[in-house]
Amino acid sequence: MTINRRHLLGASAGLVAAAGLNRFGLTPAFAQSAPAYKPEEGATLRLLRWVPFVPAEEAAWLANTKKFTDATGVQVRIDKESWEDVRPKAAVAANVGSGPDMVMSWFDDPQQYPDKLVEVTELGEYLGSAHGGWYPGLEGYAKRDGKFIALPLCAIGNAVVYRDSHMKAAGFSEFPKDTAGFLELCKALHAKGTPAGFPHGKAVGDGNNYAHWLLWSHGGKMVDESGKVVINSPETLASVKYAQELYKTFIPGTESWQDVNNNRAFLAGQVSLTANGVSVYYAAIKDPAMKAIADDMRSVNLPIGPVGQSVELHQTSTISIFKHTKYPEAAKAYLQFMYQADNMNAWITGASAYCCQPLKEFAANPVWTSNPIHAAYAKASETLRPNGYAGPLGTASAGVMADYVLVDMYATAVTGQMSPEDAIAQAEKRANRYYTL
Repeated sequence: MTINRRHLLGASAGLVAAAGLNRFGLTPAFAQSAPAYKPEEGATLRLLRWVPFVPAEEAAWLANTKKFTDATGVQVRIDKESWEDVRPKAAVAANVGSGPDMVMSWFDDPQQYPDKLVEVTELGEYLGSAHGGWYPGLEGYAKRDGKFIALPLCAIGNAVVYRDSHMKAAGFSEFPKDTAGFLELCKALHAKGTPAGFPHGKAVGDGNNYAHWLLWSHGGKMVDESGKVVINSPETLASVKYAQELYKTFIPGTESWQDVNNNRAFLAGQVSLTANGVSVYYAAIKDPAMKAIADDMRSVNLPIGPVGQSVELHQTSTISIFKHTKYPEAAKAYLQFMYQADNMNAWITGASAYCCQPLKEFAANPVWTSNPIHAAYAKASETLRPNGYAGPLGTASAGVMADYVLVDMYATAVTGQMSPEDAIAQAEKRANRYYTL
């Protein structure tokens, strides 16, 4: 955990600042270019994070945090909130100017209050150069006007999980690769009494992942490259009509599902197919009563639609420092410590393929090849498409996501509250409120 001073003696004078990190146990991959952050006297920190779905992920984060405290004396309090509650609580803290010093937030949430966040460009650029570079999709969420207002933390891979025996009993020897075949599989599963289920409720992760896949797989998009709202299109209409047909095959009640519901339904044997993070697999293998489900479980990437390529939204988290913190140097030191190679690898390993690395160096972590179930999740950081596609990320894209505009469009159509055309028109109107500000 300390810099080897013998290696520092032969280095240039530029190492002096980096050597100052040694007293805090901060060991960057390239000491000569590492920024030096000295925690303020008497500093304490508070981090707001999302509730973990993989307990070992949280345990690894807490272990790294303890090492930081042991090295620096800076106590770090970690508060947990449900996935749905992190977003509003972070927004309140940002706008009121009090509360946690740091937050693990979702997607482009930092773009909603960029002026309330500490710029971390120096640290972001250093980490990128030291660890093989950031994945562009994640980096885009954390930057505004070319500056880091947050650090990319992870992509939480989303993939179809299904019961292999149920698929075969429905007459399919292998999982369909396209949306047409996927619909036929869901119809067959429904006929066998082993239905599928995808969330149409306000689920931060699973609901948004599903809705964006429906749209993008059919060639639709919320906005074009200039940020003009173009959701009202023939491609979007085709995606809504496809969603209606899929919904007919689902278990009842998916319109109210949040991020925990599809996990629970799959593990309870109520559905044979859904999309989720790898956490559902680890929940199954730790419970002897679910051995049959765990042994029968398979994962695969979402089918390819008429657009002809794999296009998926993966849950993405960033970590930010609020400007109201009294201890910005301590907060930066904490982030630098957590991204250190040994600490980041320990966290990724603890997450068991649930959290996909933000920096390319960590793609070599053995966790990605340790289990075949991980394969569908391994490249989430590389393949993700940002929710603001195809326009620029910013306040508008963040607002449309936070307001569940796309999720609601599909929910109102599939449940019959609106015709597909009216649901799309309503989404267009709601999106324009953000993009014309």
